[in-house]
Amino acid sequence: MPMQNNLRTTLIVSLVAAAIVLLAVLIATRLYRGDDTLLRNVAFESDMITPNADGDTDAVRIRYETTRDALVSIYFVDEKGEKFIFRDAERRGADQYSVLFSGIVAGYRLPDEQFESEVIERLLHDGTYRWVIEAVDVAGGEPIIADGTLTIADADNALPIIAGYEFSTDLFTPNRDGIDDRVRIQFDLKKAVETLRVYLLTPDGAQLEVSELPRNIPANSEGRHIFDYEGGVDLGATPPEDGTYEMVAYAADAEGQKVQISRPLTLQFGGVPRAEVVSPVVGDTIEFSTTAIQLCDTIYFTATVRNYGEVPIRTTGPEPGTVYDSDWNYNSLGWNTESGAFRFAIGYEDEIRNYGFRWATGSRDELTQIGDHYYLMPDQQVVITGGMRIVNELGERNPQPMYAGLIHEDVEISQFNDRVDPKSVIIDYPPTEQIGQCEPREIPVRERE
Repeated sequence: MPMQNNLRTTLIVSLVAAAIVLLAVLIATRLYRGDDTLLRNVAFESDMITPNADGDTDAVRIRYETTRDALVSIYFVDEKGEKFIFRDAERRGADQYSVLFSGIVAGYRLPDEQFESEVIERLLHDGTYRWVIEAVDVAGGEPIIADGTLTIADADNALPIIAGYEFSTDLFTPNRDGIDDRVRIQFDLKKAVETLRVYLLTPDGAQLEVSELPRNIPANSEGRHIFDYEGGVDLGATPPEDGTYEMVAYAADAEGQKVQISRPLTLQFGGVPRAEVVSPVVGDTIEFSTTAIQLCDTIYFTATVRNYGEVPIRTTGPEPGTVYDSDWNYNSLGWNTESGAFRFAIGYEDEIRNYGFRWATGSRDELTQIGDHYYLMPDQQVVITGGMRIVNELGERNPQPMYAGLIHEDVEISQFNDRVDPKSVIIDYPPTEQIGQCEPREIPVRERE
């Protein structure tokens, strides 16, 4: 019996000792890790900030800890009970957190404010606010709240408002036809900013940057700004697909306030224009009626032009079939240069004006009218005819090299559309003393519509 009592006593002592050790460990752990409250160790390192971007007390550090997965909100309440959101139900795991607060909260408007810009983020105005950090267990339950007060002073809360947001056109056709090929975006910025952007927002969320036109106003400064967008066509890039997009202007100041404004822009007939003088499988690219001609006679041509691109190409007269006198040019007929228009042309080596004889790339009944202009449509091919009556000396060279060109007026004459299929044409001039006057002909001057 005495031995059994000793064993029992020893067991009891061991169990008590183990319990004491376990309790000590739990107490030590609790002292080290704190309690298991969902939200704990909350602190604002200062009770006042002056958010004016001067580098002195512009922000306060906020610290807190969550002991398990939670949705954490941080917000501020003014003296009238108005709530301003800094963080809204953001998920946090069990960990310690630290964040700087510079007075910037989710965008808001004051009751008497009237402006078009959307406020994304904004400074709190001067005053004393109740700050609140609220945590809710993701598994459910009542929110755990910590709060205190923070004073905002000397805040530079003037907004970088974007006013008078305007486009030069709401229907943008970036195809280098000279009609609404560019859109100018302009507005007044009411405050100097650190960031100023304009971009086209695509349906998949891509932001296509628009460049600001250089002017005598510094970048990002207060005042009127003008941006210019051509869809990338000037660089040979394919513009966005036809459709309606949002064109967004965005500004952010040094304090972190952010505003933006957007407006729809419709894009139509966008693309890089592509046309060529077609070379047949057999025969000449440019068929001249003769390669030897007498003064006062006419040389005729036949050629084929094709739009092999994906956008219509604009053209202007005179119509195919027109016959020039060699001392006329397209200006004589009243068909002045039109930026962005395509025209078929005949040139020669000694010409004074580059490609002085020009024709539309199709007749009215072959072309498609869009608005007030006429277009050769994608995949369309037309035959161009015309002629030149030789009424004067074309230059010192004889035979005179003659060739064709396809001109994108005020844009380019692409290399493969320049001096196409040159032919040497002999002109039979009589002796100078025997040169008479060719039969006069009335210039077919353009009738204005």
